[in-house]
Amino acid sequence: MAATLLRRCLTAPVAMLAALAVLLLAAPHAAHADPEGGTKTLRDALESAAKGHLEATAKLDASRKRQGELRDTLKQAQADATRMQAQVEVTAGRAYKYGRATTLTVLLDSGSPDSFLDRISRLDAMAQLDGRALADYRRAVDTTKAAQQAIAREIGEQEKQVGILARKKKEAELALGSVGGGSVAGGFVSVNSPLAKPAPRNSDGSWPKESCTVNDPTTSGCITPRLLNAYQQARSAGFTHYTSCYSVRDSGEHPKGRACDFSANATTFQNVAASGGDKQYGDRLAAYFVKNASRLGVMYVIWYRQIWLPNTGWRAYSASGGPAAVHTNHVHLSVL
Repeated sequence: MAATLLRRCLTAPVAMLAALAVLLLAAPHAAHADPEGGTKTLRDALESAAKGHLEATAKLDASRKRQGELRDTLKQAQADATRMQAQVEVTAGRAYKYGRATTLTVLLDSGSPDSFLDRISRLDAMAQLDGRALADYRRAVDTTKAAQQAIAREIGEQEKQVGILARKKKEAELALGSVGGGSVAGGFVSVNSPLAKPAPRNSDGSWPKESCTVNDPTTSGCITPRLLNAYQQARSAGFTHYTSCYSVRDSGEHPKGRACDFSANATTFQNVAASGGDKQYGDRLAAYFVKNASRLGVMYVIWYRQIWLPNTGWRAYSASGGPAAVHTNHVHLSVL
């Protein structure tokens, strides 16, 4: 009897430890749940729409730049062709006038050796001059035609990208509408927002692909160089309230190092909707990111039940839950 009681006393702590171990192992998975609100499907749709819009915009801008350069080339080629037109007409008239006389006939008509040599020199110089004039004129005409054709191709490229922009905007609106949001909202915009230092782009204006390669100054995780630039620029602009970027979650940009949550409160995330000075701080910060979206590579901004995307502007964001889920206690920033 005593031995049995002893075994039970020893077994109870072991069982408790085993149960505690199960809870500890399960706890990290529970912590992975995304407190941002919305669904993975919604976030994936918004990311696709925003990225598609930004990529199409970069291609559209690059095409317009090329078109401008081609128009300069066309203008110069047309001016060259016009300038040489008179010289070509003189060459053509001379060819018509002396076309029937051979070079040998012209030389045989010379009355003296000196005249013969003089005619040889003049014929050679005339041939060289006429050859250069005709070659330059032909080159100008060919350049004009090539530039006109290239401009037509660029116009076609621009029409293609404009179509993509319209489609991506519709995709974003449908994604937000599917969860009960998406109506046009007042938004947070300020012409007084300071300008940020631009993040690096590729030579064609597109955004380089980046991964989580730099230390996150707000956590022990990592973020992308582009997000680090956005974070540093915001702090330089005076937005120094508590911020957290990298976190382990089941979805979203935080585990990819492409998102930060900027608390409206100076020291922590409060489980209440921001008001007073904290609300004004969040309004200014959201407006700052929107104004500098093209400089920082902003994919979207969420603040106070509204979401800003580059192809829709501010729209209602109908996530449900507490202040974190509806983004009334922090500004969410996602970058490409």
